[in-house]
Amino acid sequence: MSDSPYQDDRGNKDRSITRAGGGGTSQHKPSGGTARPAPGTPFLIGEAMTGGYGKGPDILHACTIAVEPGEIAVIVGPNGAGKSTAMKAMFGMLDVRSGRVMLDGEDITALSPQDRVVKGMGFVPQTHNIFATMTVEENLEMGAFIRRDDFHDTMTQVYDLFPILKEKRLQPAGQLSGGQRQQVAVGRALMTKPKVLMLDEPTAGVSPIVMDELFDRIIEVARTGIPILMVEQNARQALEIADKAYVLVQGANAHTGTGRELLADPDVRRSFLGG
Repeated sequence: MSDSPYQDDRGNKDRSITRAGGGGTSQHKPSGGTARPAPGTPFLIGEAMTGGYGKGPDILHACTIAVEPGEIAVIVGPNGAGKSTAMKAMFGMLDVRSGRVMLDGEDITALSPQDRVVKGMGFVPQTHNIFATMTVEENLEMGAFIRRDDFHDTMTQVYDLFPILKEKRLQPAGQLSGGQRQQVAVGRALMTKPKVLMLDEPTAGVSPIVMDELFDRIIEVARTGIPILMVEQNARQALEIADKAYVLVQGANAHTGTGRELLADPDVRRSFLGG
């Protein structure tokens, strides 16, 4: 078992957001995450999804992924296992030929990605997830494109969560470090006031220190009640913060459990975590 500081107390019962550095509790919380699904239905579920891209072969095979309010659910597995494909299927970016996607008790299988954003899905792709020539603040404003209300309180909340973005708010986002650009991408998704936040490889290409910082912020977002579904190549670290975890192999569910259970599973450790 890992001795990570994340694992023993994920703290999702604490719905507060703490400022970076632990200096007290912020008065601002990213809005959203307060809705509840129909009784007995996970808040977000891709149920028995089979499908692929265009007219190509199936990549997913009866794959099921679900997440509840306040949870961090992670999808891990070997390269080519269909991890990002499963998330894209839930976001409407490929054909689900059988199975369905449900959000807050509603069948959204036939909706476009744009319509899913309106319904409350926030999606952060792995790459091309910022407007490099725009400032940090302009990127956040772009995240509020679907809003018809005053979004400045939400921007304040994002700046509380990511203080470095407030410091660099007038700087072009393309000039930021990799970790800071990821914070911009997550912040922009939060500007939509999502009911669920989906992150595709949020720590790809960043240093271990920056990865830990990003995971800290992801935990803080989950504490507000927003469900988080995350694809991660850094499997061990992702499992350490996961309330729920899915190991995919060749587009199908291979192992499912809490992060702690999968970290302790000898088959998972041997096959995916290096023993």
